[in-house]
Amino acid sequence: MLDDQTAAQHGRTGQVAVIFVAWRSGADQPGYAAAAAAMDTLAAQQPGFCGMDAARGNDGFGITVSYWADEASAVAWRAHPDHAKVREAGGGRWYVGYDLHVAQVTRSYGWSREEGERI
Repeated sequence: MLDDQTAAQHGRTGQVAVIFVAWRSGADQPGYAAAAAAMDTLAAQQPGFCGMDAARGNDGFGITVSYWADEASAVAWRAHPDHAKVREAGGGRWYVGYDLHVAQVTRSYGWSREEGERI
C-alpha cells in the first residue's frame, strides 16, 4: 500500500502547477545548491504549498513543478521577498535562460509497479 504522501502526490486535480523549465549556466554550483535547498524549504512552509517534483539532466536542463492549492497561493510565493531575491540572483548567475508556465491541473492519476494499481 502507498503511504499518504505518495497517494496525495497523485491527487493533484484542482491544484495550480507552476512549471519552471530552466537551462543552468554551471556557474557557482555551491551557491546554486545552497539557494535551491533554501527555496525548497521556504516554499514548503508557505500557505497553500502542496508539493514539488523536479528533474535535472547532466546538461543543465531541468524542470521543477511546484503545486499550489490555488492561484493566490502561487502568486504569494512569487511575491515572497526571499524568493524574489534568489530569483534575481539566479537570472544573473545560475541560469542561461528559463521558461515559466502556470496551469490548472484538470486530471491527475498515477501507477506504481510495486503496487500494480492506479493511485
